[in-house]
Amino acid sequence: MILYEPPKPATFVPVIDLTDSFSDDLEKRKAVAWEIQKACIDPGFFYIKNHGIPQEVMDAQLKLAAEFFDLPLDVKLPLDSKNEDSTRGYEPMAAQTLDEGSPPDLKEGFMSSVDADENHRYTKLNVPGTGRNQWPTEAFPEFQEKYEAYANRVIELGRHLAGIVALSLELPEDYFAKGLEEPLHYCRILKYPPMPKDADKNQLGAGAHSDWGLLTLLLQDDIGGLEVRSADGEWLAAPPIPGAYVVNLGEMFPVITNDRYKATMHRVLNNHSDKTRYSCPTFVDPEYFYKVEVAPTIFEHDGKAVHPSMTAGEHLRAQFEKSFGTAAE
Repeated sequence: MILYEPPKPATFVPVIDLTDSFSDDLEKRKAVAWEIQKACIDPGFFYIKNHGIPQEVMDAQLKLAAEFFDLPLDVKLPLDSKNEDSTRGYEPMAAQTLDEGSPPDLKEGFMSSVDADENHRYTKLNVPGTGRNQWPTEAFPEFQEKYEAYANRVIELGRHLAGIVALSLELPEDYFAKGLEEPLHYCRILKYPPMPKDADKNQLGAGAHSDWGLLTLLLQDDIGGLEVRSADGEWLAAPPIPGAYVVNLGEMFPVITNDRYKATMHRVLNNHSDKTRYSCPTFVDPEYFYKVEVAPTIFEHDGKAVHPSMTAGEHLRAQFEKSFGTAAE
């Protein structure tokens, strides 16, 4: 059953045990979907535990992030994501502004996505913003293999989670499957230095923003600093929980659910310690030409679509241009 009346504003970010989501018993999977539905309405964020990715795999990815960012700048700069106009590669400190009108974010990053060579269908169709990933092949030869192995595991978890979210909307469990056969994913590693005392007003590690796509699965270290805004405007802490991912919905879900499921504003402030914070968000989004539109179960109830339909690629490209101040071409 889909909730059509919003609950009271959330006062915490719930923890959802995914154990039964892997059950052969549909009713057990639906029970998990019910918990996810409540979390998707407000706060739009939830933790997942017992998700199938071992702690040692999660720890290794954070270690890999620290090792990459420790590379000399003259090794990282040739990988600048703007070099290839493809969004992939190294993101220097303060390259992105997530909160429009605020100073640039105090973070350093690296990102990979679909690796579209000259034979890839995206290349043949001249899809904007796609291209080749960039890797520190000579300085860090094992980086690519480890990075992509981690990304593939999280993407597979994202596909599974999308099926449970589909159940939460009384849709077939494979409703999103076609769009996620070759998802337009983005896997990032991020480094947040401690906030300097002389930082500009409203300059954060990551300014207040909502995510752009379908699902985000966030791996964060033990430093903390993530905050989530509830429906009543209060900022809720989302501190690290060992072995758990933080999951949130992107801006595609308000389109799919006529605003029932939230793409929640969140931010990062690394001002709780003198230590560097590392995180790894993986954005699991549909392939470029997947049509994002109101779900049939929602349309049957409402009789209309609140938002216009769009392709996933068109939506993500517009969001990228807004955030980075440049065309994703």
